Amino acid sequence: MIDMGWELSARDLTHADLASCGWAGSALHLRDVARQLGRARRGEVDYLAVCPATDVPVAKGGVDYQVAEGAGTLWQLAVHPALRSRGIGTFLVTAAERRIRARGLRRAELAVEDTNPRARALYERLGYSAYDRQPDSWDEEAPDGSVRRYETMCVLMRKELS
Repeated sequence: MIDMGWELSARDLTHADLASCGWAGSALHLRDVARQLGRARRGEVDYLAVCPATDVPVAKGGVDYQVAEGAGTLWQLAVHPALRSRGIGTFLVTAAERRIRARGLRRAELAVEDTNPRARALYERLGYSAYDRQPDSWDEEAPDGSVRRYETMCVLMRKELS
C-alpha cells in the first residue's frame, strides 16, 4: 500500500453518496446501486463506501448474502480510477470481509472477469483461490445512452475467513 497521508474509513453507502460516484459507472449502474441500497435496508446485502476524511467515497462495493449459502458474495467493487494501486481496494475487501464475519459467516466469494487480471491478482494476494468459471452478463449503458447486454466469462474465487 502506498501511504497517501489519508485515514480511510468504511461505512454504509447512502443515496446521497451516489451523486459523487460517477467514476464508478454509468447512470444505469448507479440506478442499480440505488436499488441495492433498498436491499441493504432489508438486510439482504451490505453496500460499503470507503472514504478519506472528506467523507466522499473513493471506493464502493457490496456484499450479497443471498447468493451462496453460508457465504458473503462480494460484487460491484470499484475504486476511483485515479486512486488505484494505492491500497484502497485492499481496504475495501478487508472491510467487506469484516462485515461477512460480523454476520457469523466464515467464507467470502466473488467473481472476477477473465479480462481483469489486475483485480484477480489483488484477490489472490488477499488469499482468494479460484474454484470454477462461469459466464455472466448484465446491461451496460453506452455514452449515447443506449443499453446493450454485456457478456463475459468470470473466474469464481473464494476465501475461508478466520
